Amino acid sequence: MRVATWNVNSVRQRTQALVAYLREVKPDVLCLQELKCVEEAFPRLEIEAEGYNVAVHGQKTYNGVAILSKTPIETSAGLPGDDGDDQARYIEAIVPWGKTVLRVGCLYLPNGNPVSSDKYDYKLAWMDRLKAHAKKLLAYEERLVLCGDFNVIPDARDVYDPAGWANDALFAPKTREKFRELLALGFTDALRAVTDADKQYTFWDYQAGAWQKNNGLRIDHLLLSPQAADRLQSVTIDRDMRAKDKPSDHVPIRVDLKD
Repeated sequence: MRVATWNVNSVRQRTQALVAYLREVKPDVLCLQELKCVEEAFPRLEIEAEGYNVAVHGQKTYNGVAILSKTPIETSAGLPGDDGDDQARYIEAIVPWGKTVLRVGCLYLPNGNPVSSDKYDYKLAWMDRLKAHAKKLLAYEERLVLCGDFNVIPDARDVYDPAGWANDALFAPKTREKFRELLALGFTDALRAVTDADKQYTFWDYQAGAWQKNNGLRIDHLLLSPQAADRLQSVTIDRDMRAKDKPSDHVPIRVDLKD
């Protein structure tokens, strides 16, 4: 089972690259974030033509998440815990896997900057809701992958300039603390299960030659339940996607799980 996640930063601008990725990498499940479109504007026909089922939780201009699957899926949209939150940042699917299932949560966690604003309060509250929901999901004792753009830099080795990012909402102490609390529920950070190396980035800004200088961040993650972690074979960051024509500022990251 190959599960990938990718913040496409506008799916309509990245449709050609998305189709090429599906053809080349052939993920069983691909989670997308920052669609920046409503469901009706999603390039469904192009994706379905590649043999994928599509579930979209979209929003005009901002946010938006989707799950693409080679097999039919059952889905639900929205993160529980705040009925007044209308931002399209979470979608969940149950994917058939042999005689059992894989549950996949696709998320686009708020950026939260600046830390002195209501945006940061919203980010922290969202992380609390995510933790509460994730705890319930773990109780099912299923193969579970919680993945997406977390907008969290977990550790100093995950950012090119730790001191320069010390006061950013992605790297602030409270942000990292809440991420550790999420992991402490029983999740495995898939990448860190296979390597301790630094500079394993998934994001490079469009500004100031960040890609050319390798001034990157690791903010896209795949978290595995114990039942999924036991089946982890490999983790791959598709760095070459950042060098392609009109790229997203994020690249896909994927895991292979054995049957």
